[in-house]
Amino acid sequence: MKYTCSIEVKGLCQRVADSTGVLSILENIEFSVEEGQTIAITGSSGSGKSTLLGLLAGLDAPVAGSVKLLGHDLFALDEEGRAALRAAHLGFVFQSFQLLPNLTALENVMLPLELAGKPALAVAKDMLERVGLKDRLGHYPKTLSGGEQQRVSLARAFVVQPRLLFADEPTGSLDELNGEKIMDLMFALHKEQGATLVLVTHDSQLASRCQRILRLQGGRLLAPDPMEVNT
Repeated sequence: MKYTCSIEVKGLCQRVADSTGVLSILENIEFSVEEGQTIAITGSSGSGKSTLLGLLAGLDAPVAGSVKLLGHDLFALDEEGRAALRAAHLGFVFQSFQLLPNLTALENVMLPLELAGKPALAVAKDMLERVGLKDRLGHYPKTLSGGEQQRVSLARAFVVQPRLLFADEPTGSLDELNGEKIMDLMFALHKEQGATLVLVTHDSQLASRCQRILRLQGGRLLAPDPMEVNT
């Protein structure tokens, strides 16, 4: 089933207790993302970018507000339901790669397919070849460079053909050249598969490659969000 709107966020708030009382991290965040769009969430350190991404993925629960992913009310689901939704429809790319160190590159990419009960070996090999790692299938993460580890992470994210891809500072641990290569690859894979891409970044040049940019400041979205499409 197709949805015009991949993500709908209404009145989203997040607060935590600290030594001074209650700290507001996000306040009244509202926006929607059409299926297949690329969107960047930007802002300075501490503006709430990663917190927002975690809420969009259902990895944490807000104090108020709602998030709908592909028509599902995320926080009406229990933890098991949210995990099932992530497994079925979401891919993730992290700054720190988050590869399992005791698994080879091939095994890391096979894992989400195996968990979903799908054929894994040939599909994972093909995806690693697609990201330029056909000669690194049996290598463990510690033997791979940062750029190669992020390529494995991309392959793992895209191998399940996710409807939504969340990327949190995916070039933050890479040098400029490798960062550019990774982003070229990410956008090429996005174009091939058509997933909705939500990218958290502090890099304005990287953000400008997305169709829309949401800017956070002090836990609030800067108004207006013109929903302009970059060309």
